[in-house]
Amino acid sequence: MPITGQMFWIAAPIFLLFVSLEIFCFHRNRLTSYSWRESLTTIGIGLGHKVSGLFCFSFIALAMSWIWDHRLFDIPLNHIGWIALLFIAVEFNYYWYHRFSHTIRWMWASHCVHHSPIEFNILASFRLSWTSTISGDFLLFLPLVWLGFQPAAIGSMLAFNLLYQSWVHTELIPKLGPLDQILNTPSNHRVHHASNEIYLDKNYGGVLMIFDKLFGTYATEEENSPCCYGLVTPVESVNPIWIAFHEWIAMTTDLTRSRNLLEAVNYLFGHPGWRPENKGEEISAQAKDTYAVTG
Repeated sequence: MPITGQMFWIAAPIFLLFVSLEIFCFHRNRLTSYSWRESLTTIGIGLGHKVSGLFCFSFIALAMSWIWDHRLFDIPLNHIGWIALLFIAVEFNYYWYHRFSHTIRWMWASHCVHHSPIEFNILASFRLSWTSTISGDFLLFLPLVWLGFQPAAIGSMLAFNLLYQSWVHTELIPKLGPLDQILNTPSNHRVHHASNEIYLDKNYGGVLMIFDKLFGTYATEEENSPCCYGLVTPVESVNPIWIAFHEWIAMTTDLTRSRNLLEAVNYLFGHPGWRPENKGEEISAQAKDTYAVTG
């Protein structure tokens, strides 16, 4: 779901502050993490995400408005308990949106853009899809509107969730002890972005790790297994347009090879990397991202 209007103007200065602080720390410690090619590519993709969000916002708002008119209840946010409930509800729905984005190819076609950087830094959190609305990311949050949470409140809470995640895209901050067991920390998110086989498709939580622990997708960063970033099969291009659409192109190509309806459905909505010869085996989204080709 795109962040627009006042939420964007609040989030943008905070994000730029985080990026500036990280660059300063890298420079002061004579470390390297920001290459010009990767950084400019990320900026280009991020700006494209904002433009696409402007086109999609009206459609999402219309869908939420219709659901709101058919809501079950009116849930007030005049008490800390209701606000806490909304926070947990958004976190729960975000977990499943994020997990589906790794396990359903139609959604992975959008989300893989965010996992394409080979440098893990705060700026990389700005590398976001242009096609997330087509993939249906907003659908996971419509039930909250139907239950009776105001759309604006859901959008604000989700914006907070996403803004929180900007600071966890860094290698500068080490493990944080007990906090790693509760929160999405830099260490936990390094695991999520890592392309090492032991780390694939783990740590989906936005702010909390409780649902990862509850549903068996939590993993800790191991000292003897340093994180490697990017897709397992890298997109060997710095062209923002190609990075934004390469998986959609690959999926369409696979679709033309379908021999029957079942194969077509699996190519679109099965696990990323599904092939008829896999005989229905579940395949990790990043591990089997074999469709990323150069361009």
